[in-house]
Amino acid sequence: MPANSTHQDYDANIVAWQRARDVFAGEDAVKAAAEKYLPRLDCQDDTDYLAYKNRASFFNASARTADGFVGLIFRRDPTFKLPDASNGISAALTEFVEDADMLGTSLSAFSKKLVTEIINVGRAGTLIDWNEEAEQRAYAVAYTAEDIINWHTERVNGRNVLTLLVLKEICRKPADEADPFVPEEIQQLRVLKLVPPQGTADNAKADWSYQVEIWQLLSENENPNGTRSRGKKKWKLTDTITPLRLGKPLPLIPFVFHGPRHSLPEIDKIPLADIIAVNLDHYRLNADYKHGMHFTALPTAWVSGFDKASTLRIGSSTAWVAETPGATAGFLEFHGQGLSTFERAMDRDEQLMAVLGTRMLESRKRVGETAAAIELRQSGENSILNTVSLSISSSLTQVLRWVYWWNSTEHFPDDIGPDLVLATLNTDFSITGMSALEITALVAAWQAGAISQSTMLDLFRAGEVIAPGRTNEEEINLLATQKPPTAPVGPSGRAPAPAPAIPPTVPGDVNAKPVTAN
Repeated sequence: MPANSTHQDYDANIVAWQRARDVFAGEDAVKAAAEKYLPRLDCQDDTDYLAYKNRASFFNASARTADGFVGLIFRRDPTFKLPDASNGISAALTEFVEDADMLGTSLSAFSKKLVTEIINVGRAGTLIDWNEEAEQRAYAVAYTAEDIINWHTERVNGRNVLTLLVLKEICRKPADEADPFVPEEIQQLRVLKLVPPQGTADNAKADWSYQVEIWQLLSENENPNGTRSRGKKKWKLTDTITPLRLGKPLPLIPFVFHGPRHSLPEIDKIPLADIIAVNLDHYRLNADYKHGMHFTALPTAWVSGFDKASTLRIGSSTAWVAETPGATAGFLEFHGQGLSTFERAMDRDEQLMAVLGTRMLESRKRVGETAAAIELRQSGENSILNTVSLSISSSLTQVLRWVYWWNSTEHFPDDIGPDLVLATLNTDFSITGMSALEITALVAAWQAGAISQSTMLDLFRAGEVIAPGRTNEEEINLLATQKPPTAPVGPSGRAPAPAPAIPPTVPGDVNAKPVTAN
């Protein structure tokens, strides 16, 4: 098979990915697809169909929903747990968090791009490579779902691992002297392989080695022998690389899949697939509705018994006079339920998109709702966000493990536990914050010794009482340095009874329990 052969699951999902791309791109992309999303009516020529399409409007509820989901997940910045300064790998991981792809993109911004990609098409991938030439560091390269064209997994040494991965890329050659402003673009395939040891069976208990092949599309379908061919594209193997770590080949392919529910190679369903289908149905209904309005909304004048050669003008300063007995005139106006049927159908689609996606699309209720009622009403939507957030947190943690592994001596990235590196995205989508009763209850629980001070401060941070960027140690030091508030004087001239003071703790000990008097 040629190098650009695609996986059967890729072929089964590429149409859905392209449909999602067009919908999220907006009205211009949807209308540019023409009959792909808006079929031509009977007896319509090109001119009639162009007018029919241009009259329609595309209400992009899908993009609005996706933007709302991404905004809720990144309402709070993601957190990345890294080794402390005493660990020699801390500096390398800190540099990666500040610049993940060697293009100036922080890991927080990199993760936001991944979440956007997952919500839009439900699939993405990250290759963790090592820059050997200049900076001597690990970096990440993101790939879209359309760029991951083929993959294969096998059972190796008692575990299912990725043994083949084909990535589609665009390689740019430096601009030539004839035209320095237009660099030449070449289609390229990066084939990642896990090669078994030579002279052993495939299932032998031995380390396999990671190998990279670079295939490029020959320009103008030129064969390696210099002749030109027609038909299929010709690919040529231009380079074979065996990346090394500590002088040895890698035992696994350094690639991480990202999905809405898992980080496996299997393709998952697009999270907003149902909204996209209803959104396109709404677009077709809108086209028929505007088409009907164009021909029926404006009253049309009609006459009977007038001279056919006469010119009749409409307006308050003119009058129609006919010499023919019984001549009549009037206006044709549409009466019926035809257009209202389209209106009701579009309203149902809009309500359905609101139910499937997010309540941001729903019209504002006339009566007030309590915070608890809003939380309950949005629990279904939040569960989708929670699943996506947990899945991306898990896959981003794998990326951090690979970066740690490139700089360490562990045999496999899985040997690096969450005590060393951990990525966590926001899973709290509530906008109500913590109430005064909840704050009082937490302080009382801490005073009673039921929870530690560290737990109390973490809950305060989650409830947006403490700034998210402030650590527990910084909060304790801030409390120790600030002056106590001055007690106000009551109407009787006496100061009211002081509130119970928070028992002191040992400085710097965030887990210390309150000190009680005997």
